[in-house]
Parts: sequence; C-alpha cells; structure tokens
Amino acid sequence: MIKRFTAESRIKDVLNNPIGSDLMRTVMCYKKFDKRFFKIPLTKNMKLKSLVKYTKGAVDDDLIKLFCDKLNAYAKEKVISGDTVKETWWKEAVVYQIYPRSFMDSNNDGIGDLNGVRSKLNHLEQLGVDVIWICPFYDSPNKDNGYDVRDYQAIMQEFGTMDDFDVLLEDIHSRGMKLIIDLVMNHTSDEHEWFQKALQDKNSYERDYYIFRKGKEDGPPNNWSSVFWGAAWDYDEKSDEWYLHTFSKSQPDLNWANPNLRHHLYQIINWWLDKGVDGFRLDVINYIAKGTDLPDGNPIVGEWTKVVGMEHYTFNPSVHKYLREMNMNTFANHDMMTVGETASVGLQISRLFSDESRNELNMVFHFGHLDMPGKSRFEEYDYDLNYYKQYMLPWQTELGRTCRQTLFYNNHDNPRMLSKIGKDHVQKDHLAKMLALLQLTLSGTPFIYQGDEIGMINSVFEKLEDFRDIDTINLYHELKGTMPEDELIKKLNAGTRDHARTPMQWDETKYAGFSQHEPWIAVNPDHIYTNVKESVQNENSIFHFYRQMIAIRRNTKALIYGDFIPVRRHSKNVFAYYKEYQGEKYFIEINMTDKKVQHVTISESLRLIFSNYDYHNKKVLLPYEANLFQVVDEK
Repeated sequence: MIKRFTAESRIKDVLNNPIGSDLMRTVMCYKKFDKRFFKIPLTKNMKLKSLVKYTKGAVDDDLIKLFCDKLNAYAKEKVISGDTVKETWWKEAVVYQIYPRSFMDSNNDGIGDLNGVRSKLNHLEQLGVDVIWICPFYDSPNKDNGYDVRDYQAIMQEFGTMDDFDVLLEDIHSRGMKLIIDLVMNHTSDEHEWFQKALQDKNSYERDYYIFRKGKEDGPPNNWSSVFWGAAWDYDEKSDEWYLHTFSKSQPDLNWANPNLRHHLYQIINWWLDKGVDGFRLDVINYIAKGTDLPDGNPIVGEWTKVVGMEHYTFNPSVHKYLREMNMNTFANHDMMTVGETASVGLQISRLFSDESRNELNMVFHFGHLDMPGKSRFEEYDYDLNYYKQYMLPWQTELGRTCRQTLFYNNHDNPRMLSKIGKDHVQKDHLAKMLALLQLTLSGTPFIYQGDEIGMINSVFEKLEDFRDIDTINLYHELKGTMPEDELIKKLNAGTRDHARTPMQWDETKYAGFSQHEPWIAVNPDHIYTNVKESVQNENSIFHFYRQMIAIRRNTKALIYGDFIPVRRHSKNVFAYYKEYQGEKYFIEINMTDKKVQHVTISESLRLIFSNYDYHNKKVLLPYEANLFQVVDEK
C-alpha cells in the first residue's frame, strides 16, 4: 500500500521520498534555508505543518497541502536502476551547441544561416566534437528567435532552404559527426496554421490543440503568470475565451491532453527522423502536462520563482505518460540521442525522466548550478565555484549507472559563466581551461556552447535599443519607473540572454568575421582580443586546450563511464575526485579559486596527463589550476 503524505507526516519521511527530497531542496534553494536544519534529528522528526511556525509564515498551510499533493501525485512513479553500464555513442559524445542566427552569415545580410554553419564545419571538426546541436531554424515570425514555430516542416527564410539543410546534414555525416535539432512542442507561434484555425472556428478540431478557457470575474481563468512576465493568458474577443501562454502571448501553449495533437506531433518527429537527424533537444519538455482543472498558483511559490502557477506544470507526473508514449511511437525505432530541457527539476525527478528502465529520454538539462541559491539571473553577484562543487557532488554520486546527466556552463538562455566568476578576466585563460578540464572529466555528456572554446565573455548593452531578447525587453517595461534608468539597464545587463547571442567571434575585423554587413545584434567589442583566428594560431590557447582535452576524453573510457569517487568532499576551494573503470583509475585535482591553495594528499603514485599550467608546483595549486593524473601505483 502506498503511503499518503499529509500535514501530519514527518519531515524525515518526506526527505526519504525521492520527490520529497527534490522539493525540499527547491525550498531551501529559493529561501536560502540552512540545509543543516533538515539534518538535525529533532527537526527531522517534526511534522510538516511545523514548518509554518518555524519559517514565520514563509511557508503556509496552503503550501504544505500543495507539497503533499505533489508527493502523492508522484507516488506511482518509480525508478528501477541497474548496476550495468551500457556503452553507447551519445554517452561518449561531446556536443557543440550552435545558435544559428549568431554563428556565421554566408550571404552578408547580417543574420547567421545554415550555409554559414556548413562553412565552419572545419572548425568544429578540428575542435573534435562529435555531435552538433542547432537551435531552431524552422519557419517562424521570429518573435522569440525561432522558439515560436510557425511551420515545423519548413525552414525560416533568413536561414536558407530545406535543400540547404539537407546538404548541411549530409556534410556533417560525411565528417563522422551527428546532428540533433530542437523540438519546440510546448507551444507554437500564434501564426501557426493550427492556432489560426482555432481562432477562426471555435468548433474546429484545432481549437482543442490549444488551451482555451472561460474567464472568471471579468479576468483570466486563473492567476498564472508568464515566464516572460505579465499574465499567462490572452483574451480572444471573438469567442469570449482566454488562451494559455506560459511564455509570450505570441506562443500559445499546446494541449497535450488531446491524443490527436500528440499523434500529429509524433508524425512531425518521425518526418525529421526519416530525413536522417540523429536526435533532439526537447525545449521546456517538463512543461507540456498542464492538467485539466488549472487551479490558481500558490502566491508563496510565485514570490519565490517569480512565475505564479508554474508548480502545476513543472511538477506534473502526466508528462511521464506522454514521454513514454512519444518514445514508443518515435525514438524507440532509431539509434538516436534525446535530451530534455527540464527547468526546476531536481536530481530524483531527473532520474524519472532519464533512467534507461523508463523509456523516456536519454538525459536532461538541469539548471540549479547556473545561479547560486537565492540569486536570480538578473542579479549582479560573484559566482562562487564552491557552490558548483556542492551542487554537482550528489549529481555525480547519486544519479546511478543507468542514468546520464548533461555537463554544461553556457547556453543560448544565460549569460556567460566566465563573466559570472571572474569579472575582471585577469585569469580568464586559466579559468576557462580549468572549467574545460572539469567539464570533460566529470561523469556525463558535455555540451559546449559556441564561443566557450575561445573564452567568449559577456558584452555590454548601454540602452534599451541595444537589446534583442524578448524576455529582457518585457522585463524592462515591467520595471520601468520603479528604479532609475541606469540601474534598470544595469540589472538587464546582469541577466540578459543577449550575452550568449552576440555574433561568434571569428577574427578581429569590424564585424568579427561573422558578416560583412552590420549584424542583427552588436558584436562584442572583446572580439578584437578574443577570436577563433587568434586562438587557432596560438598553441597555448583555450581552443587548443579544449581540443586536446576532448581527444584525451575520447580515448579514456574511465573519464566517460568511470565511477566518480570524491576526495575531501567537504573541503572548500578544491574539487578532487577519482574516475575508475575496468581497471583504469584517474585522479583529478582542481583549484576553484584565484588564490594558491594546498594540494590534496593521497597515497597513490600519479603520472600527470594534462594540466592548464606548463609548470607543476608540487607544494601548492596555482590559481584555477586543474590537473588530470593517471594512478600508476596503488599502495
């Protein structure tokens, strides 16, 4: 019999439940609760309802009820992990993410395109990556840079033609590389044929492809807010109903409860698989299950997350039913890679998505490491790599041998990690190389974002007109008048997605070799000093460090499949661990600060394989020093 959780349940019982453990960690992250609180025997024996008093109202009775409802909803979802490591190409791969609008412009209109990507395949081949992931290039009105799809089976005119795509795919395959593409199936563009028919005819079958509801009291159906600020509902005057959009109002959410819609989406997936793509990155895939009752969001959760109502679709177990069905009808028939974008998902729920026994996804992106607890993307602060270590340790030790995680620092939705850690960039080369060695020796599949391999950093945007990101622009209008203009622009600079979207820096010329025409977004002035041309010519560059480390990983199965064994787990400033597999053992030692620190003392004899310093000081680790050793003698 499955035990049901109530306000009378003990905190220790919640912590022993996989989903409860994830949710408790989420609470601690948003409210910066002292994690030691949940380890004290006295408090672990407290009832859940005691949190109302302990937190002085930061948690209320409604939130406790919501918490229990989520725990009980997930009661039947299980992971049956095995001990056998299954070797496969997508675990061994290093993936390179391309934002096509900003990668390379082949026809000098200021916008990157598919032929531009093809023209730079030599660069990616030289770097040594195995898989290329290209962000959306589908036909789109481009209100959210392609994540608002108008036609899933056509190419955006600015990016080229379907013939261009076919040639690009053939060229990628001819070089021994693979291609994965984005699936954006939580929502479409409001210009999609389905949505246009839904607006025109309330009785059309396409109407139920989306989520329309009657309002209440002259307002929306519930209090949900959009991830892109403002209400999550827009009014359709013709039908006197509202439609749901968890992102922009130009991105109406699809109704995954409709089996006909799901069947139609599976047809689209199979169409691309038949063309020869090697897999998919699934955009905000954990958002697709909304349920039918659509209750109001909890105001406390809304205050924490800045998105009211997201708990009702971020943690909805119906998503697993949909993914298993999708897998059975599409993915299971191909040797391919799937990676889901799963915002707010913790370690245990990640296992539900990715364990091999569940037949859902190969792996997921989790984002808890990109910002520190209590900090948001739009806050200016110094990122402490000690947090990264403590965040990653459970993911490395508890995920299991039949799950796989992603390893990344940057993507198209976040500022550059180098600028979060070392704002003065004095130690940029050593820091970038250290992050590369860490990424390529931890357990998981590495994802390199365009520009990582040369050490690209954040740009500077001086006024509203400099920004292109709809999320940033909406936030500007949301906050305008609440603070001085210069402070508002500074806040936007802290978190805008545009930092990751400035043109790829190929050389030192006016437009960074990206185009001969003024680009759609301004080039980062740092391109004069940081660019591919300079990096390839300099044998000690970040580029060549990545290239060599990728080659080492490819030929060292212990780094890909090895058990992760932490050393000095609770020590600050040093991240040290073993990787061991089939009789081979390696030791990794990393200084996570810009100061000298003491070496980790171990008993084995070691042979240095690779380092980000030419000189190895036997007494101390130099600033951001990262070393890979082979264990040659165990005493």
